[in-house]
Amino acid sequence: MTAVTFGRIPPRRSTTRAATWWGRAWVRAVEEAAYSEGDLHAARAISRSGAVGGITVDRGSIVAACYDRSDVWSVAGSVPELDPISRRAFVDVVGGESGHLASLLSGELPYRLVEQAEEAGVELLPYGGELGTACPCGAWVDPCVHALAVLLQVAWLVDGDPWVLLRLRGLSPEDLQAELARRHDTGEETDELAGDLATAVDAAMRAARVVALADDPSAEITHLV
Repeated sequence: MTAVTFGRIPPRRSTTRAATWWGRAWVRAVEEAAYSEGDLHAARAISRSGAVGGITVDRGSIVAACYDRSDVWSVAGSVPELDPISRRAFVDVVGGESGHLASLLSGELPYRLVEQAEEAGVELLPYGGELGTACPCGAWVDPCVHALAVLLQVAWLVDGDPWVLLRLRGLSPEDLQAELARRHDTGEETDELAGDLATAVDAAMRAARVVALADDPSAEITHLV
C-alpha cells in the first residue's frame, strides 16, 4: 500500500465537527486525547483557519505541516495497525455478509460492520489513548495544539472517506479486495460474496468512468446504462 496525500483544506467558517457517525467517533477520540478544553479550542481555530498543509496518510501514520504565526511545525501522528489476526478477522467479517464491501467502496462505514468487527475482537475506531503524536514545538503537553489541529482535520478526511481510517489501520481498498480474492481462490468465499464483490467492483468502475466523462460532456454514456 502506498501513502496517500490529501491537499490542503482551505479555511472554514463552519464547525470542525464531523457529519457521519464514524467521523464523530474520531472527533471524540481527539477530544479524549486533548489535555484541556482550552487546547481543543485553540486547535479548532487552527484547523478552521487553513493553517494545516497537505496531510499524508500511510499505514499507521499521519504527517502534515502546521503553520502557527511565523513558525511551521512538522506534525507526525500514529494509529496502531491491525495485527495479522485482527486483519484476517476483519476480512472475514467483510466477507461474511453481502453488502459490506459495496458499502465501503461507496464511501460508507456500516455500523453493523463495525459492531461485527468488535464482536470478532477488531477495534476499527480508535480511542484517545491510541492517537500518538509528535511535534517539535516544545509544548509541555502531548498532543500539542498543532497535533490536535492536524487530528481534527483528519476527522474531516475520515468523515468524507472511511478508507482513510482503514488505511491508517493498514488496509487499503486494494488490500481488502486482494484478500477477498484470495478467499475466493482458496474456496473460502461464498457464492453470495462472490456476487457482492463483482457488483462492488463493477459499481466502482462505472463511478470512475462517470467522473472521467464529467470533463467531456459530448462523450457517449449509453454503455453505462
